[in-house]
Amino acid sequence: MKLQVEFNPAQVAAYRLIGYEKRMLAKEDFNNDKKDAGEIGAGHTVTALYEIVPASLKYPDGKPLVDELKYALAPTSRADAALAGAAAPAAPAEPAPKPAKAPAANETMTVKVRYKEPNEDKSKLFDVAVTDAHKKLSESDRDFQFAVSVAGFGMLLRGSPNAGELTWDGVRQLALGGKGDDEQGWRGEFIQLIEKAAASAKSDAEPDSIRRRRKLPSPPIGRIVRPYSRAAPIAQRLEQGTHKSKRAFVHC
Repeated sequence: MKLQVEFNPAQVAAYRLIGYEKRMLAKEDFNNDKKDAGEIGAGHTVTALYEIVPASLKYPDGKPLVDELKYALAPTSRADAALAGAAAPAAPAEPAPKPAKAPAANETMTVKVRYKEPNEDKSKLFDVAVTDAHKKLSESDRDFQFAVSVAGFGMLLRGSPNAGELTWDGVRQLALGGKGDDEQGWRGEFIQLIEKAAASAKSDAEPDSIRRRRKLPSPPIGRIVRPYSRAAPIAQRLEQGTHKSKRAFVHC
């Protein structure tokens, strides 16, 4: 199965695919049935998340995120020749082909899907137009909320610069909202992972002096502590060359 997403520039100024870095295909490979892609079993689903910048977004400095391309309409062959440093041959002006159907201005994107029936080599194509329903994340279905929490968990773990204002508590709340019945307990285990990662991140952010005080409590009153007392005999044997072990474990 192959998926291809085309965004409507009238609605989307920029986009970013979250994850799937190793699963991306060249756009020319979408129609090539000799190029294999992913496999999805019967009854299974796959979720791909995109972060988009609406075309209506106003930037504080008034500058667009990306400038418009000067040569966006140039033919590919002439562009390749220009990149190679050769003069492109003059071509007669030809009218641009008219689309069979004008795209709807309110469509956010079109998702194209190619799939193969069992024991067949030729793929079949269908596409679905997607329109923004202007729903809040809290109003989306549970599976989507949980998928977003997993993506956010990964970005926080990796320290992604695209995490923005995402927090561990926000990721946890999304996971709780998408937990549902959780008959097999997998989503509950993931929530526990979030809590452990959040606690670890909080511990790493504390000063070293605080962590040392918490991990190394003071000894009981009246007890004499002699550091390195067990290490001394090992050190003496190492100096004398009589210690046969190649590795010494020092206990303090």
